[in-house]
Amino acid sequence: MGRDFHLYSTLSRTKELFRPIGDTVGMYCCGPTVYNYAHVGNLRSYISEDLLRRTLEAFGCRLKHVMNITDVGHLVSDADEGEDKMAKGARREGKTVWEIARFYEEAFFRDTGDLHIARPHVVCRATEHIPEMIELVRRIEANGFTYTADGNVYFSIERFPRYADLARHNMDQLRAGARVDVDGAKRNPADFVLWFTRSKFGDQDMQWDSPWGRGFPGWALECSAMSMKYLGEQFDIHCGGIDHIPTHHTNEIAQTESATGRHPWVKYWVHNEFLVINKGKMAKSGGGFVTLDSVRQRGIEPLAYRLFCFSAHYRSQLAFAWESVQASAASLRSLRGLVPPAGTGTADPAAVERAVAPFWDALGDDLNVPRAMAVVWDVLRDSGVAAPVRRGCAEQFERVLALDLLAGRPAADAGVQEVRVGDVLVRLVGAGLTTQSGIAEKAAARAAARKARDFAAADRLRDELTRAGVVVRDMADGSVECTAAANR
Repeated sequence: MGRDFHLYSTLSRTKELFRPIGDTVGMYCCGPTVYNYAHVGNLRSYISEDLLRRTLEAFGCRLKHVMNITDVGHLVSDADEGEDKMAKGARREGKTVWEIARFYEEAFFRDTGDLHIARPHVVCRATEHIPEMIELVRRIEANGFTYTADGNVYFSIERFPRYADLARHNMDQLRAGARVDVDGAKRNPADFVLWFTRSKFGDQDMQWDSPWGRGFPGWALECSAMSMKYLGEQFDIHCGGIDHIPTHHTNEIAQTESATGRHPWVKYWVHNEFLVINKGKMAKSGGGFVTLDSVRQRGIEPLAYRLFCFSAHYRSQLAFAWESVQASAASLRSLRGLVPPAGTGTADPAAVERAVAPFWDALGDDLNVPRAMAVVWDVLRDSGVAAPVRRGCAEQFERVLALDLLAGRPAADAGVQEVRVGDVLVRLVGAGLTTQSGIAEKAAARAAARKARDFAAADRLRDELTRAGVVVRDMADGSVECTAAANR
């Protein structure tokens, strides 16, 4: 790595100097359960993880980013209690669980794309990795960490001495049943199911044959099985929300290390805090949660929400308020307006490096993005810094912030043309772009597909435009802006 990077690890409760295990940093992030739209609290997690990924890459790391898609019928609680999420979504909308999963997976990636969250290198669906999960249960069973009761395969936490390490559980309280226990087959209230053949819901739509009978996996199993398949039996970083610490990630560690016998399985555990609204965690279970569509419908650019998330450290709670998001939209416009246009001259590389050094220092201190943003404002507002240097700094800031900072001031020689295709106004910005045929038509077709909620078609058209060197932005007034990538 070209710069020092310190990262807070939940396991040690300290900021540690980041030292990768090998040549490629392995990073696994708990992905969405696709039974409903992601709310903005969920999306804050992915923005934080995207900032971590982009920072590591900017610091010279080669990185492999893996994320799961939970598309199998899991229960609402980390403790395998409550209602089946996928079945709940299917009943709500009169669709099959498979249709629900694909619809909300596409919606999730539409949202993350609009937030400039880089797509993971590997996206793995739980339903496509059942054999790997069954094999993992076999290994755990062979090593003596399981028991079978009432048709289900349970993990015995008593047989895993390090069970309390991540969450710092009080084991006596767990043994006494501190958590609500609704499963009388458990020997310890904290034991958890690796494979269900019987549940209180009767027949599930999603079931598979296994050595223990036809059934479905426990929630934590998929992350262990898929992370090991794509990152190996030991890797660098595992990310998630703080709500994953007490049960989900604790159970992942127990089942994985009991299968492999290798400790530690993950070197750095990284958890982000909640987005809160009305002093409580934003959650789907309460109804009325805020989605990115809610942001768009108020005429606010999605990237304004990304900037809003940068107003707090990822390990601090962030209070959601519409006034704050709207203020971030105004701030984003101001930031873009402060960036000198391309073609203002050649920047002195040494001057750029001196100016951006505090920015990198802030991000290298456990992703202190509020401090980094203060540097961005200071540099871009400083008229004493030569325009080419400020432009060069903005280009470096954009590598990790991904806020379209260079979009507000196109190159001096860039042409701008407005074309109306049907009821869609398309603005073509960039030298040479105005002469390319078909760009406006594809952009308008993509806008129409989005309006019709045909997200697969919209994503396909966006990919075609990207391959043609065109960056597409959906504007608050309903128009579409297409910019030549070379001018960004």
